[in-house]
Amino acid sequence: MNLHHLSFFSIALIAFLFLHHTLASSSHFEGFDAEDDDLSDDSTDLHHSLPPPLLTQSQSTPPPDPKPSSEPDSKSDPPKKTPSFDFWDEDEFEGLPEDEPSSSSPPVISSPVDQPTPDPDPESPDLDDTPIKKKTISSFTVEIVSVSILIAYLINYFTGKRENESLALSWATKFGLKDTIFEKNFSFLGVGEGEDSPLLLKEATNVFKFYASGRRFCHGLLATLELKSRHDLISRLFNCVVPCRDEISFEVYMNEEVMDHVVFAMARKKVAKGMFKELRDLQRFGGMVGVPGGRKWVAEELAVVSESKEVAGDMITDVVLDQVFGDKSFQKFGKYFISMHFSDQLPGKHRKMLLFKFALPDAKHMDDMVRLVALIPYYIDLIGRYKLSPQARNKTDGARQKAAQEAYKELENVRQEALQRKKAEKKEEAEAKLSAEALRKREAKERARQMKKSMPKVKMSRGH
Repeated sequence: MNLHHLSFFSIALIAFLFLHHTLASSSHFEGFDAEDDDLSDDSTDLHHSLPPPLLTQSQSTPPPDPKPSSEPDSKSDPPKKTPSFDFWDEDEFEGLPEDEPSSSSPPVISSPVDQPTPDPDPESPDLDDTPIKKKTISSFTVEIVSVSILIAYLINYFTGKRENESLALSWATKFGLKDTIFEKNFSFLGVGEGEDSPLLLKEATNVFKFYASGRRFCHGLLATLELKSRHDLISRLFNCVVPCRDEISFEVYMNEEVMDHVVFAMARKKVAKGMFKELRDLQRFGGMVGVPGGRKWVAEELAVVSESKEVAGDMITDVVLDQVFGDKSFQKFGKYFISMHFSDQLPGKHRKMLLFKFALPDAKHMDDMVRLVALIPYYIDLIGRYKLSPQARNKTDGARQKAAQEAYKELENVRQEALQRKKAEKKEEAEAKLSAEALRKREAKERARQMKKSMPKVKMSRGH
């Protein structure tokens, strides 16, 4: 109850003070239309009692701001009469308190400079004092992902590089060291001169070369190991979706005088079809060979392309059928076989070559391709000693003469095209050097010659 009385008393006191202030301010503005002396006295009292009202003036020169007096007693100085009060107009000033507010009076316009600055609310948060929001780990998602990919790529590069090197060294250790197949069949192994020369030449992160020479019937052998791009993270991921295998290819450069007319290829059926479409010597001289009657043949997974059945039968001997290409042996020892191709009509510097392509097993199963690698020296000796029959020889000679004539015609056509192209280029250069006037004369001369040529000939005879 005392609390309600106290609240009522406070409200009454605030209303009384507000009413007193209103009456006091209105008493200073009574007699505003009196004489100039009274106006001067009232304005002096108003100047000392109340702060100056907020005014807007239409004159171009603003009234001088009253400067605070340096002397403590400002009443000793005579009050200065403000000349701007003589030209005041009630309609031009806003913000002056009046006795009765009028609904038609213009709105009060106050300058934001003269308005008192409100005290800051202690409860309202200050912008400068607002704590900065700390960044969490989720704010660096892009950076974390980028750095993680970079680290994964670097780790995969070094691990993949090491895997390829170890696989290549495993193959070289199995087939290139002492008491191995190549050491027994070739005199020189490696890519350099001397006994300490390295066996393998690293051309790329996934490409290695092996060279052997010093054997009869051939100049040498070049083996190329093309491994999977394990060092490339994108290639590794792609290989997970589309599997591929490590491959090794052998090129045996045969001597020109020992290799007879032989065009022969054997591969898995899908690969054989692609070879027959892409390789020109197989297209021109070879054809698909079916299963001959009365003898053993290769496994069903394989296809044979040869220039004649005689060559195909002589190349596929009982030894290779029992060792690799027979039905039973191929299931066990031929799973890494891809293709082999023998030809004396290959394009390039070396025309007589034996080509082999195998898949590489992992380092722990190199023994599975021993029989495949043993085919290389076997076919070098077989091709080196092989001679066609006279009938087959005549047939192959006719096919090669015809192929030589076609090649000569193609060469001549290419040469003629090159000459015509060169002649046209010279003509264009000559015409470009001619001036416009010379070109016009030349065209007129050519036109007159064409007209003369097209006119009918008149034969004149002498009358008697």
